[in-house]
Amino acid sequence: MIRIPKNATSPAFIHLDDNILSLPASSTPPTRVLLAEESLPYRRVIREALTSFRHCEVDDSPTAERAFELALSRPYHLFILAIPLPDMSGMMLDRLISKAYPLTHRGSHTAPPVIFLARPEDGNALAAHQRDVRLRGILSYPPKLDALLSLTAGLLPEAPGRGSLPPLF
Repeated sequence: MIRIPKNATSPAFIHLDDNILSLPASSTPPTRVLLAEESLPYRRVIREALTSFRHCEVDDSPTAERAFELALSRPYHLFILAIPLPDMSGMMLDRLISKAYPLTHRGSHTAPPVIFLARPEDGNALAAHQRDVRLRGILSYPPKLDALLSLTAGLLPEAPGRGSLPPLF
């Protein structure tokens, strides 16, 4: 632990004596979210909403291939995947990640929970995926802030110093 005297004005005055002030301990690192969505504006909106209201970092990708690479290279707490991606379906990406994730991340027996971004026409494709234990919800297009925050409420911690959304009226 670094200790700084209460009357210190520069780092040159660091001492170890009785008249010292401890630096605050570092806070817990933010959780990590993987977002796979082709649309840059939607990625920005979701990333900004999550980093503003949740204590998390968001890695985003416009393609399933890049999202798969990210999922295997870093540990994540949540996946948010669009159903329509340019190179493969978000549901297929989720199946691939769910098989490979535990093999590349020690101590993980399963892949993190998933939230799908879906258009109304994706309803039939989602019917078979509804029984998946990892599925935490479906966010319809265009993504709405209140729906996103309610789906992530139990999965991601709130941002420090931030409460929930202010009342509308």
